[in-house]
Amino acid sequence: MEANEAGELQEHAEHAQESWSKPVAFTMSVLAVLVAVVTVMGHRTHTEAVLNQAKASDQWNFYQAKNIRSTISDRASGLLSVTSATDKAKADKLAKDWADKQAKWTGDLKEEEEKARGFEEKVEQAEARAVRFDLGEALLEIALVISSITLLTKNRAYWLFGLVVGLAGIVVSGSAFLLK
Repeated sequence: MEANEAGELQEHAEHAQESWSKPVAFTMSVLAVLVAVVTVMGHRTHTEAVLNQAKASDQWNFYQAKNIRSTISDRASGLLSVTSATDKAKADKLAKDWADKQAKWTGDLKEEEEKARGFEEKVEQAEARAVRFDLGEALLEIALVISSITLLTKNRAYWLFGLVVGLAGIVVSGSAFLLK
């Protein structure tokens, strides 16, 4: 065999190697982009959960403040009713005013509790979506690593397995959008 023929055979072998490695390299590039997108979506969803948790805490604090105000008003009204006042008309007016405020605050408490529970529900929803994004991210990263093994071993079975794992990662990540 001449040196020229050996060079041509080597060129053909390199070309054959390049032709099978291009789809693997392309798949790895797509998987890397998907990992980046899913990672960002997961981070944003975790941030949403944290912000809603802060809002829920603030709302519960507001609820507690109104509850304390309501309790103090109720106790003061009760004390006023059992004490003797020098100006009975003024005492009755004050007791009525406190009773009116008490009724308003009792209604406000229910509204504040509903708002706080609404924020807590949003936290749970965001956390459920974040878990899906996290799992999808992990599967996509695993798929990327498995696909890269194809380049080292030249065994296409790894590439196909990487595609299957990557598809699972896409499905799991996409299911996060279906959660309400």
